[in-house]
Amino acid sequence: MISFDPHQKPALRIMQFSSFGRAPDETFDYLFKIILIGDSNVGKTCVVQHFKSGIYTDTQQNTIGVDFMVRSLEVDGKKVKMQVWDTAGQERFRTITQSYYRSANAAIIAYDLTRRSTFESVPHWIHEIEKYGAANLVIMLIGNKADLWDKRHVLFEDACTLAEKYGLLAVLETSAKESKNIDEVFMLMARELIARNDLSFYGESPQNNLLLDSSPILLAPSPNSKNHCNC
Repeated sequence: MISFDPHQKPALRIMQFSSFGRAPDETFDYLFKIILIGDSNVGKTCVVQHFKSGIYTDTQQNTIGVDFMVRSLEVDGKKVKMQVWDTAGQERFRTITQSYYRSANAAIIAYDLTRRSTFESVPHWIHEIEKYGAANLVIMLIGNKADLWDKRHVLFEDACTLAEKYGLLAVLETSAKESKNIDEVFMLMARELIARNDLSFYGESPQNNLLLDSSPILLAPSPNSKNHCNC
């Protein structure tokens, strides 16, 4: 399993493997592993698939254990390879998914803003990260299915309050169907991880980073009740 070493200089070279065979080695400046967690059926797979291909699929099978994809981003002139690990939300897969926390650089916790119970589970997921993840792992919160405004059961203000309480990086409301804030989630995370990596490499404290603030970054889309989706 490939993991990111904050003490290693940028410009890494790896061999990327996939179910379709072996791909040629590729040069990039940063490699980050992001784990996407949350209750079942909050749309995690739809978010990952949209980030990978820009395509929304109305129906998705439940993730079994852990699945992952890789996408490269250009961030401020640097090439960033993002490994995004999509985890199953079902209880029976928890032992499997917990084993992936330790090597992650960041975690994105997703809830379904039309189902209050998935939002109320967020503190549980934060506890899981604190228990099994690496120290100072960056955490972001996303409220998915943001196009279902007429079915909303979680106020954006409630998510902001929770993010401030736990010191999360950001709160964004997303919609895979309407392509709202999907790329923004990963671009924001990439910039934060680059900043932390550079500070760590030069021996500086992350607390001095201008991107790191006691208040989370907040981003919600404008209401649009025309379209409805299951992700």
